[in-house]
Amino acid sequence: MTRPGGRWQNWGRSERVRPQRIEYPSTVAAVRRSVQSAAARGLQVKAVGSGHSFSGIAVAPGVLLDLTDLTGLVSVDRERGRATLLAGTKLHRIPALLAPYGLAMENLGDIDRQSISGAVSTGTHGTGARFGGIATQVVAATLVTADGELLTVDETQNTELLPAVALALGALGVLVEVTLQCVPQFVLHAVEHPEPVDAVVAGLGDRAAAADHFEFYWFPHTDVALTKTDTRLPESAPRQRLLAVGKWVDETLLANGLFRATCAAGAIAPSVVPGINRLATRLTGDREYSDLSAAVFTQHRGVRFREMEYAVPVEHLAAAFDELRALVAERGWRISFPVEVRVAAADDLWLSTATGRATGYIAVHRYWREDPTEYFAAVEEIMLRHGGRPHWGKMHTLDAAQLRERYPRFDDFRALRDRLDPSRMFRNPYLDRVLDG
Repeated sequence: MTRPGGRWQNWGRSERVRPQRIEYPSTVAAVRRSVQSAAARGLQVKAVGSGHSFSGIAVAPGVLLDLTDLTGLVSVDRERGRATLLAGTKLHRIPALLAPYGLAMENLGDIDRQSISGAVSTGTHGTGARFGGIATQVVAATLVTADGELLTVDETQNTELLPAVALALGALGVLVEVTLQCVPQFVLHAVEHPEPVDAVVAGLGDRAAAADHFEFYWFPHTDVALTKTDTRLPESAPRQRLLAVGKWVDETLLANGLFRATCAAGAIAPSVVPGINRLATRLTGDREYSDLSAAVFTQHRGVRFREMEYAVPVEHLAAAFDELRALVAERGWRISFPVEVRVAAADDLWLSTATGRATGYIAVHRYWREDPTEYFAAVEEIMLRHGGRPHWGKMHTLDAAQLRERYPRFDDFRALRDRLDPSRMFRNPYLDRVLDG
């Protein structure tokens, strides 16, 4: 299914483009035909999932391949707990696909609207000192390369390429199938509680190490951290789900409806933001419940925003966060969106933000109708001083020269790109900047 290019924009409204052509492949064969056709016309190709990246990684000036219809479960290996999915499958659909087999994804982020291909290609992650990002769950993948052929990477074919292909920014080809190493279904017991932010930061290392999953949110202009601690339990464990009315009040009325209104008010009258943030810490973030993992890991986020996130060595996490707090106080900004702090295990993926080191993450946000430039630039300076690596799917200003210093396998990835896509079929302005610029 094809049509002439229309206007495309991402969820955060930070990027937009008018592609020359938009195609909707529903099969792997259709993706191959699209790539071959684009090559014959001299057009670049970029596959797009949900458009949930805030950077320009999904911008497609030539042919935009919308993977919405390339979705579903391909196969399950019950014995080894592995599931193969088509690339356009949305994260929020995966739990129901895996449930009949008693399986679950090992870890998830707090948003599940992304496609599986977009999530792994940009380095999407959750939290947990013993758990890696979603791409670390990839044990096999199939790409359509620049010549329209299939490249399979698994334990028997091209095995050495998996650390590059599992998190490849869309630069090596169009990801069409992903095989995940799953785990048996499990329950999470969640405790959300407001605590003094100074105490949380002082004990951050111990808190993260002691819990299966730990994170906190800090609303600027307050002295409170909204902490969340998740403990993994067997699937057979009793569940204490949130009451429907209480969940609606917390997650729909307060966290989305009221928050949308207060963000809009803060954009018009910034002086009201500190008071609103103090009220938010009193109204939200104090509950205890347990449910199947996906229902606890993820939340609905209806308020549109823009985001920058940096990964720093976990031992620098507290210091970097304290500098951020001091920066907000010093500059006198009025920031309505909370800062999110998480952790992840080290991994060996070439372009993972956690490659080679246990990692802490600091994410800053701004309401989409507010200009984030000054705030994000100042926070970025702090993160870079602490050895930060930017999340590929979120806003940042780094180019290839700066990124090469931060990734030991950066030139190896570029060499593989030269081999698989010598004509730069899958380039776009963002990849030009971060890989070639």
